[in-house]
Amino acid sequence: MSPLSDLGLRRYPDDPRDEFRAWDAADEYLLDELGEPRGTVVVFGDRWGALVTALAEYNPVQITDSYLTQQATRANLDRLGLPEPRLLSVLDSPPPRIDTLLVRIPKSLALLEDQLVRLAPSVHEETKIVGTGMVKEIHTSTLALFEKILGPTRTSLAVRKARLIFTEPRPAQATSRFPVTYSHEGLDLVNHAGVFCGDRLDIGTRFFLKNLPETSKGQRVVDLGCGNGIVGAFVLKDNPDADVLFVDESYAAVASARANVQAPAEFLVGDGLADAEPGSADLVLCNPPFHSHQAVTDATAWRMFAQAKRALRPGGELRIVGNRHLGYHVKLKRLFGNAVMVAGDPKFVVLSSVRR
Repeated sequence: MSPLSDLGLRRYPDDPRDEFRAWDAADEYLLDELGEPRGTVVVFGDRWGALVTALAEYNPVQITDSYLTQQATRANLDRLGLPEPRLLSVLDSPPPRIDTLLVRIPKSLALLEDQLVRLAPSVHEETKIVGTGMVKEIHTSTLALFEKILGPTRTSLAVRKARLIFTEPRPAQATSRFPVTYSHEGLDLVNHAGVFCGDRLDIGTRFFLKNLPETSKGQRVVDLGCGNGIVGAFVLKDNPDADVLFVDESYAAVASARANVQAPAEFLVGDGLADAEPGSADLVLCNPPFHSHQAVTDATAWRMFAQAKRALRPGGELRIVGNRHLGYHVKLKRLFGNAVMVAGDPKFVVLSSVRR
């Protein structure tokens, strides 16, 4: 295995303004201590394909909830002239037998729980199980899930603020509690594991729903970064004749949106509106994330805003909700030349920009 620093790994999309690396000390620690993987190798939670690329000679199977991770993995392998491995989403069935299981701890404890339950039937008594994450990502609750679902678990010493998890495979008979359901203003909602805010509606989205614009028949509306699809679902609730696209880079999110939307609509797992026809949208609604895994960054929000501008027709509107302190109005004014605050409270603002 080559050191990660020698592989020329990049995140996806490959944005020169993105100052973060495609790997970290947790990835390096796992590879340094792993030794020779054996049999069927499965990697869950690989951030940007770093682990799968480093282990390409062992033909690993990658499991991820992220379309962007899959694209990063493909791009990194292609640059090195390496064959593409088997890329699965978290909703696909894992291989029936797993001999080496590597787990990069995800931000969502719910997603970790669901995946360990899904993977457990494929684990046998000889399976080598190693988890990895930065110290701040590994909690007592994290270890408890490994212990409860897969078997006796211990951790390593911390090295460069990273830690490993070692589990003896004694998988229990467990059933996933996902997807979960809840209701909001008459809508019964389904959330697959890992979808933002789990079993309740976050307060930012609640505020956004009170400040959505009116739509007309046939209007092309995009729920950008749709999560469980409730924003677009509310549009369709008020205007069943709207033409709504639900798009997210999370497979679990789009699956949740499909389950939650009863009216005819379009659903896409992808890189936002990167491939949208210019001028094809009348209205884009967005509650942008301000994290990329554990890192706080506005790179994702900026990319979503730029995609929206390109996709909107002249006179079309981007309407967003965000934490007041993030200062999104500055970015929107720079990009669109205008930004109006539609509503605000001490924590959130709803902003509108129009494509000139």
